[in-house]
Amino acid sequence: MMLRGGEAGLVSAEFVAEAEGAASSNRQRDLPRPLKEATAWLEAYFEGRELQRPKLHASGTAFQIAVWDQLLQVPYGQTVTYQDLADRLHTAPRAIGGAVGRNPLALFIPCHRVVGSRGQLTGYAWGLERKQWLLDHERSALVIL
Repeated sequence: MMLRGGEAGLVSAEFVAEAEGAASSNRQRDLPRPLKEATAWLEAYFEGRELQRPKLHASGTAFQIAVWDQLLQVPYGQTVTYQDLADRLHTAPRAIGGAVGRNPLALFIPCHRVVGSRGQLTGYAWGLERKQWLLDHERSALVIL
């Protein structure tokens, strides 16, 4: 993953190709504390453990931030529907989808946990195959714990 941020917190997290990630992995020596914490959080996530989320500093509209705050409430290994989020925020599911799709912090703000009204996988900026993998990973980690 490509992480960007500074002392104010993590501002973006994006999936990158393996070669691209390997090329930038040796730039980790003098990272600001929030980026070091983000790296540790990712390692724990992929090992099936949860750590306290690092300091996040996402930029967005007030509505987007409200949606992203709701996503932070979805527990590891669980999902929520666009309709459920829309009901909580008194808006339309399409508006929720727009905000979810603009999430700048993949995994850290768990937009992969949002599913369609019947539990079906729907749009994910990083691909439905990756979304399915992440959901399966979280569910299997819960079984092990």
